[in-house]
Amino acid sequence: MSSKPIAPSLLDPAILLPAIKAAFIKLDPRQLVRNPVIFVTEVVAAVVTGLFVRDIATGTGSPLFSGQIAAWLWFTVLFATFAEAVAEGRGKAQADSLRRTKSELTARKLVADEGRETQTIPATSLKVGDLVLVEAGELIPGDGEVVEGVASVNESAITGESAPVIRESGGDRSAVTGGTQVLSDWIKIRIGVAPGDTFVDRMIALIEGAQRQKTPNEIALSILLSGLTLIFLVAVVTLWGLAGYSGTVLSVTVLAALLVTLIPTTIGGLLSAIGIAGMDRLVRFNVIATSGRAVEAAGDVDTLLLDKTGTITFGNRMAADFMPVPGVTEAELADAALLASLADETPEGRSIAALATGEFGRQTPDVSLPASDKGEVLALAVGGGASRAGATRIDAVIPFAAETRLSGVDFGGRRLRKGAVDSVLKFTGIRDENVPNEFRRAVDQVARTGGTPLAVADGPRLLGVIHLKDVVKPGIKERFAALRAMGIRTVMVTGDNPVTAAAIASEAGVDDFLAEATPEDKLGYIRKEQQGGRLIAMCGDGTNDAPALAQADVGVAMQTGTQAAREAANMVDLDSSPTKLIEIVEIGKQLLMTRGSLTTFSIANDVAKYFAIIPALFITTYPALAALNVMGLASPQSAILSAVIFNALIIVALIPLALKGVKYRPVGAAALLRRNLAVYGLGGIVLPFAGIKLVDLAVNALNLV
Repeated sequence: MSSKPIAPSLLDPAILLPAIKAAFIKLDPRQLVRNPVIFVTEVVAAVVTGLFVRDIATGTGSPLFSGQIAAWLWFTVLFATFAEAVAEGRGKAQADSLRRTKSELTARKLVADEGRETQTIPATSLKVGDLVLVEAGELIPGDGEVVEGVASVNESAITGESAPVIRESGGDRSAVTGGTQVLSDWIKIRIGVAPGDTFVDRMIALIEGAQRQKTPNEIALSILLSGLTLIFLVAVVTLWGLAGYSGTVLSVTVLAALLVTLIPTTIGGLLSAIGIAGMDRLVRFNVIATSGRAVEAAGDVDTLLLDKTGTITFGNRMAADFMPVPGVTEAELADAALLASLADETPEGRSIAALATGEFGRQTPDVSLPASDKGEVLALAVGGGASRAGATRIDAVIPFAAETRLSGVDFGGRRLRKGAVDSVLKFTGIRDENVPNEFRRAVDQVARTGGTPLAVADGPRLLGVIHLKDVVKPGIKERFAALRAMGIRTVMVTGDNPVTAAAIASEAGVDDFLAEATPEDKLGYIRKEQQGGRLIAMCGDGTNDAPALAQADVGVAMQTGTQAAREAANMVDLDSSPTKLIEIVEIGKQLLMTRGSLTTFSIANDVAKYFAIIPALFITTYPALAALNVMGLASPQSAILSAVIFNALIIVALIPLALKGVKYRPVGAAALLRRNLAVYGLGGIVLPFAGIKLVDLAVNALNLV
C-alpha cells in the first residue's frame, strides 16, 4: 500500500450501531461460557437481579442499592460483549469493502471464438471455458491458458523475476495467472478457474462467518484468568465465613459486588476484542490471516526472508544510465533512446523516456504517434528544441513487440531502434566478431553488475547501451534498520547470481542473502534456522515457494501468486505488496504487548479495590481498618457501588486501546518490561484510586445511596 490505511472511528455509526445490537445477542450464556470471567459476572448479575426483584416484592432490604449494583453488573457484561462486537464489526466492514471491489472488476469476454469482438462484463460473471481478450496495460482477469497471440507479461509477483516473460499459445509458455499484467501486444485466454471459487471469495466468507479460534497464548491467558476467578471466589466465600464469625452482616449483594470487582474483569472483558483487533489490523492492511496463531508468531519472529524482486526492488527494471560508444555524446544517445522508446509502453520503455527527459533534460516530442500499420505521417521535433517549422516527418513507428523485442521510429532517412542486444545486432547486420570493443565492454559491464543491457542503433550504426537495473526502493534500508533494532535478522532470497545478489543486498542493507535459490534451498534454510530455535517469516508467491511458505512459522503469500502458494501460506496479502511483512511483524508484537499490558493493568486494579471495599465491609467490626480508607470514601455502600461502577466504566475506557493496540517501540525486553510495569502496573494502581474517588463524589452528590 502506498500509505497506511485509516481505521474506522469507534464512533462510526456504520460500526457502532450494529455492534450495540450484537452486544445484546452475545449476552447468550452459550456464547459467554467461552469467556469464564465474563460468564461468572453474568451469573452474578442474574443472582443480584433476582435479589433486587425480591427486595421490591417483599419490601425488605435496600432495593435502590441492589438495583444499582445489578444494573452496573449487567453493564459490565454488556460493555465486554460490546468491545468484542466492535472489533468484529470493523473486520466485517472490510469484508464489505472487498466485496464491492470485487464486484467492480470487469473482463473483456470474446463474443465468438474467432475474431476480437468483445463485450465487457463483470469478472464475477466469467465461467470456466470463457475466452477473454487482454491487451497491453490490462490485468489478466483469471487463471487460464493462452489460446491465441503472443505477449510480454509482467509476472514478477509470481516468479520473483523482474524481466517480463513471453506468453504464447501452445507449449509450456501458455499458462497465465490472474492478477499479472500484459505489457505489450495482446493474448486470448481461456479461463480455467471459476471466479466464484477464488481465494478472495473464501476470505470474505472467512471474515464474515468463520469462528475465530483461540491461539495458544490466548488459551494460556484464559486459563490464568479462570484460575484467578476461582481463587477470588474462594476468597469471597472465606470472607463471608469470617464476617459471620466476627458478627459482621454481609448481604449476598455485597459479596457479589466484591467478587466481580476483584476478579480480572477488565482483561476478561477485553481479551476477545484484543485478539480480534489484532487480526482486524491486518485486514485493514488488506492482509488476511487464516490462522490467529500466525499473527502471534509474527510478534516473535527472529528471521525474515524476503524475495528481492517486488519486495526490496521495484520489480520492473528501470533505466539507470546511458553509455554511448566513442564518437557519440550522451545527449545524442539520450535523444535516440527517447525517440526509439516513444512507441514502447512497457515499464522499461517508460523508464527510458523518464531518464532522458529527467536527468538528461531532453524534450519529449508533443505528437500523437501514428498506428504502425497505417501510412500516416506526423511532424516530429527531433533533438529537443527544434521548432515546428523545421520539424522532421515520421515515416514509420515501430511499437515494441514481444516477438521482435525491438521498438523504434523511422524518419528523414534515419532508422532508430532500441531493444535486446541480440535483436539490435540482428537489425544492424553486424556479426558478432565485428561488434566494436567499446560496445562489447559496456554490455559486459552492465551484465556484471546484475543489470540488463539494451542496445540503441541508428540504421547499421551502434550508438550505445542503456543500463536497466533493479532499483532498490527508497527508504527500504531504513526499514531494515528498524527490523534490526527489533532483533530481527533480514535475509534476501533471489535467483540472481551471487555477484548481483551481493551488490543489491549491500545497497538494500539486509543482513544476509541467499543467491541462486531453488525451492529446496529455501526449505532447507528455513528448517536449519528453526532447528536453532528461531521463528521464521517467509514471503513468497510462486508455486516453487509453497514448500517454504508451509514450513515457515509465518508464511505470507501474494493474492496475485499461484493457488499453491496461497494454500500453503497462513496469511495472504490482497494487495500483493510483500513489504507489508514489516507491518505484519509490528502488528504481531502489538498484539502480544497489548495483552500483556492490559493484563498487568487489570491485576494492578485489584490493589485499589482492596482499599476501597475491604475497609468498607469490616470497618464497623474492626474500627482500626479506618486507617486503610485512604480514599476517604463516604460510606460502605458508597464505596461498594463506586467500585462496581468504576469496574464497568474502565472496560469502555480501554476499548479504543484494545482495538488500536499498544504502540510498539524497538527496545530490549528488559526496557520493555520496565516500561510496562511503570505505565500499566503503576497506572493500574493509581488510576482506580482517583477514579473510584471521583465516582464516590458523584454518587453522593446525586444521593444514589
